[in-house]
Amino acid sequence: MNLHIKNGRLVDPANGIDAVQDLYIGDGKVLAVGSAPEGFSAARTIDAAGLVVAPGLVDLSARLREPGYEYKATLESEMQAAVQGGVTSLVCPPDTDPVLDEPGLVEMLKHRARNLNGARVHPLGALTVGLKGKALTEMAELTEAGCIGFAQAEHPIEDTTVLLRAMQYARTFGYTVWLRPQDPYIGRGGVAHSGPLASRLGLSGVPVMSETIALHTIFELMRASGARVHLCRISSAAALDLIRAAKKEGLPVTCDVGVHHLHMTDADIGFFDPNARLTPPLRSQRDREAIRAGLLDGTVDAVCSDHTPVDDDEKLLPFAEASPGATGLELLLALMLKWAGDQGAPDALPRAIAKVTHEPARMAGLAAGTLSVGAEADVVLFDPDARWTVGRDTLASQGKHTPFLGYELAGQVKATIVAGHVAYER
Repeated sequence: MNLHIKNGRLVDPANGIDAVQDLYIGDGKVLAVGSAPEGFSAARTIDAAGLVVAPGLVDLSARLREPGYEYKATLESEMQAAVQGGVTSLVCPPDTDPVLDEPGLVEMLKHRARNLNGARVHPLGALTVGLKGKALTEMAELTEAGCIGFAQAEHPIEDTTVLLRAMQYARTFGYTVWLRPQDPYIGRGGVAHSGPLASRLGLSGVPVMSETIALHTIFELMRASGARVHLCRISSAAALDLIRAAKKEGLPVTCDVGVHHLHMTDADIGFFDPNARLTPPLRSQRDREAIRAGLLDGTVDAVCSDHTPVDDDEKLLPFAEASPGATGLELLLALMLKWAGDQGAPDALPRAIAKVTHEPARMAGLAAGTLSVGAEADVVLFDPDARWTVGRDTLASQGKHTPFLGYELAGQVKATIVAGHVAYER
């Protein structure tokens, strides 16, 4: 269907566009920006006056809970949450049940997702069989099945020889290894950031050194193997200093942060609020400010939702017993707009959109996050000033737990278009 989106503020950071321009879509592709292509006839015209028209969001970490955890969330509910949040491409970690270590499981997941006509799903394959850190998976077969990289999710590899071999294999075939830096022993069993607050509350801590020790190991193995590594959900100032130095050295490394860590600190645990139980844990104000600075100076390449829906039975427990995780797909855009508003700079909005569109797409190797002519027509239309309250009844995700429950946020998605098809409309 031919679509004409008119009168909107077109923001496409990949092409340096931030102006009121029309967008023309046909055959699932972007046909033209600004002026209509010759002979174009719109089957539908959308008046986007007062709205921002941007590339669909690209989320680098969203657990869809299928297969295996359907009691926490279903593919249907989370795909609806994605388009309701303006997310048109998402990367899902391999820690499903069974683990995504077999091509058939990956093909099944992608087939299910395609049939729902929602966001595009890009799975990460398991780096080791069963995420047990022992035997390497068949990465070539998993890539053919549709995996865009290989990860261990929350299961660190204890044997560094195995990790080295995995990185050498990945380097040989040009695959990216996705790792969340965490020492397998230091901080194991911890539930909060190691600091005065955790001590006062009597909570077991996860020290920053758990992240930095793992980073030192990863960087040494990168130097030895030449592998390309993406670091997931960095949480501390010390870790960002190491990553900044590694990039300056020329190591092929990128990193992302979870959007919750962009705004909250360990103080937001309050009186043991289990909604603030996250992995990695919310850290100090100094760490949060370092993350914000890292976004501005380019050390942080992307921001993800770290969407991890958890059911009531596992969340409504004492803080230390509650399962970590929070819903985030529907909050990613609004929380990035909040960050942009806090900057107060004229180019803050395009910079915020860049961190959740073409920059994550670039580092993940996805043809997404741009409104270039000929690109897939994945588009989000949103009102940057419309305010809404985060509540159980406003979230489409089956996971209703987030530390932002009750917050009023600005930025509401009005329509989400995937491959030229209107997948969501308010």
